[in-house]
Amino acid sequence: MPGDSNQHLETVEIERAGYERKSTLRNLVELYLYDLSVFEEEESDVNECGLYEYEYLDHYWTEPGREAFLIRVNGKLAGFALVLTTPEHHSMEEFFVMRRYRGRRIGQRAAHQLFDLLPGRWRIAEMRLDTPAQNFWRKVISRYHQVRFVEGIDPTWAGPVQEFSTRD
Repeated sequence: MPGDSNQHLETVEIERAGYERKSTLRNLVELYLYDLSVFEEEESDVNECGLYEYEYLDHYWTEPGREAFLIRVNGKLAGFALVLTTPEHHSMEEFFVMRRYRGRRIGQRAAHQLFDLLPGRWRIAEMRLDTPAQNFWRKVISRYHQVRFVEGIDPTWAGPVQEFSTRD
C-alpha cells in the first residue's frame, strides 16, 4: 500500500471543531461534496456562487447530539467527520479524507480514534453507488479490534448500512 513505510511517522489527530472552525469545515465540506458528486444518482450541481452547500452544517452547532471533528495529519488539515449521537447509536453522517492522504490508512486511524472517543453502538451508511466508501468502511470496521459488524439495508436509505458495537 502506498505510504505504508512512512505510516508510523505520521501523526493522525482528531479535534472537535468548535464554532470558530465553522468556515474551515465549510471549505472542507465543499471538497467532500465535489468528490461525492460522482456517486450521486441525481445530478448534483453547484449553486450560482459555485458552491454545493451542505444544508445541515449549522446543525452541528445548534442541535444536541451532533459533533463536528477535524482530522489532522502531522498538524495539517486532512479531513473531517460529522457524527450524530442518538440514544440508540452514533451515526457517521459524513466522513472525508483529502485525496493526498488516502491510501495511507489515515482514514482508518481517524475512524478508530472516533470509535474510541465515542464508544457504544455505531451505524455507518454509504451511498449505493459509492463502492469505494463501502469497501473502506467494511475494512475499517473489521480492523477495529476485530469487531464484527452486521450489514443490511435500511428502507429509509438507498445503500448498505453497517452496524456494530465497540463494546462486547
